[in-house]
Amino acid sequence: LSEQPAAVKRRRHLKRLNRSSATMYPTSLTQMARANPFSAPLFTLQKVEEPQHSLSGQRPRRLAAAAAADEGDSCEFGSQKYFVLCGFGGILSCGTTHTAVVPLDLVKCRMQVNPDKYKSIGNGFAVTVREDGMRGLAKGWAPTFIGYSMQGLCKFGFYEVFKILYSDMMGEENTYLWRTSLYLAASASAEFF
Repeated sequence: LSEQPAAVKRRRHLKRLNRSSATMYPTSLTQMARANPFSAPLFTLQKVEEPQHSLSGQRPRRLAAAAAADEGDSCEFGSQKYFVLCGFGGILSCGTTHTAVVPLDLVKCRMQVNPDKYKSIGNGFAVTVREDGMRGLAKGWAPTFIGYSMQGLCKFGFYEVFKILYSDMMGEENTYLWRTSLYLAASASAEFF
């Protein structure tokens, strides 16, 4: 069977793209970075030779991915301390940020309940401060802080727990190949709780 002209043109075009892609993305790191994570495990990386010198005559740069942590600065991945720190990070990020916007939320709710009295956000703040003082803007901060802190604790802490649990169930190779789906399943499980 002979190929149709459109298919031949498409194949030639793809070959040209692959050649230009190899020169445009010379390192395997940049090849990996441009790979679509949602197409795993079907994506492929091309092995490309590193250029020995740059076009402008300068020496090539050397890149370092990460620095080694000092012994006292970190904790072991997957340890009890690691999960506690992740949960504490969730408390700090969710509890404090949601508590910080309590005044805005209070005024917004008052505008919805009584639009004649609270005509705009600026007017709502002014009326609330005039009637209740500055402390009036903080009404409801405690339940907001407690509730969102618990949500952050579960969301951040359980995400790491489920990520490790599912990774152990799948095995090392499948974990890498299906990492995006694994992260999705872990976050959905954490959000459930």
